[in-house]
Amino acid sequence: MILEVQNIHTYYGQSHILQGVSFQVDKGEIVLLSGRNGAGKTTTIKSILGLVPPKSGEIKFLEEKINGLPTHTITQKGISFVPEERRIIPGLTVYENLRLAMLKNKDRTKEKENLDRIAQIFPRLKDRWNQEGTSLSGGEQQMLAIARGLVSDPTLMLVDEPSEGLMPLLVERIAEVLREIQQNGVTILLVEQNIEMALEISNRCYLMDEGVIKFEGTPKEIRDNEEIQRKYLAI
Repeated sequence: MILEVQNIHTYYGQSHILQGVSFQVDKGEIVLLSGRNGAGKTTTIKSILGLVPPKSGEIKFLEEKINGLPTHTITQKGISFVPEERRIIPGLTVYENLRLAMLKNKDRTKEKENLDRIAQIFPRLKDRWNQEGTSLSGGEQQMLAIARGLVSDPTLMLVDEPSEGLMPLLVERIAEVLREIQQNGVTILLVEQNIEMALEISNRCYLMDEGVIKFEGTPKEIRDNEEIQRKYLAI
């Protein structure tokens, strides 16, 4: 098992956001975490990363408890984060954004190998190696955000709303990229509201509502159950 979240309770001030969330992610999976706006999905990601530490419960990565550790320590253990906001660093080229992301790599000898892998998966980025990252199109910036998460050679990627604001053709390309990353041995926890795309590439799914996991199952079970779609998804 790569990730195990056990009965976590997370607060923003006095607001009790996550109310006993439990789930697991196994090696080699793409696991979908979905639900309506405000369900607690992004808070779950931030709890895993230690950005909003849970007040109780336990989070294990590769059988080691990580809640309570600083965020930089958690990411150095092999977890990368692709945020919804992309957060491309202004004034830096595509190449410089990627080099900066590699600074936390423990094994610095794999830098060329990691960059070569990025160039193979994202040929459009390779063509724009020396272009300022913030001048890229929206789709290219999303690819750069995913590439930046991948270049740190993670075991687990936490990917938050990668299709947000993209046209359908680019959504399809992002789905292909995530599937290719999985095939290269990286496990993915995917937060995504484009449910059609997400169900197409996910192995298992968890649906949240009001800070609680309400459903666990397969993409097929969600597709076949209109009541679940109506209650927990914006379909």
